[in-house]
Amino acid sequence: MKTFLELARQRQSDRAFEPGRKIEQEVLERIIEAARLAPSACNGQPWHFTVVTDEALLPEVGRATSSLGMNKFVKDASALVLITHEETNITSKLGSGIKDKDFPMMDIGIASAYLTLAAEDEGVGSCILGWFDEKKIKTLTGIPSKKRLMLIVALGYAAKPKRKKVRKEWGKVVSFQKY
Repeated sequence: MKTFLELARQRQSDRAFEPGRKIEQEVLERIIEAARLAPSACNGQPWHFTVVTDEALLPEVGRATSSLGMNKFVKDASALVLITHEETNITSKLGSGIKDKDFPMMDIGIASAYLTLAAEDEGVGSCILGWFDEKKIKTLTGIPSKKRLMLIVALGYAAKPKRKKVRKEWGKVVSFQKY
């Protein structure tokens, strides 16, 4: 079993998936369950996960993520997880207003991190997408027009080996006690 630190070191944004290789339903459900269990401000859980795997719908939604040369790899994804912003509870709303911080957006980011790390643990590659035609995808998938589709996570089995992870030096991004 991998440690959390090993998962964090191994997880990368995969932009090449094995075409036609499906993710088993049980694996997909475990990945989504991890995202569902993610922490959120005041337990507001401001998300809804729409999982697209249908062989007819998946390519249509995939095309709606690809424009201006972006996200061409999505055509080979086995699943797309659409993360929609949902109403949160009053405590989270009040806290967001008082502290001038968008807690629901942070929460959606945390849930997507849980989702991608769970995918890594299952041997499934992932990539978080912010570039897509929101209106078209909402029409294709029945997401209500008043809802916001915030992120999409493409899932599939990686077609390329892991890359060397490049990060800023420790001292440039970490300090103790004072900035």
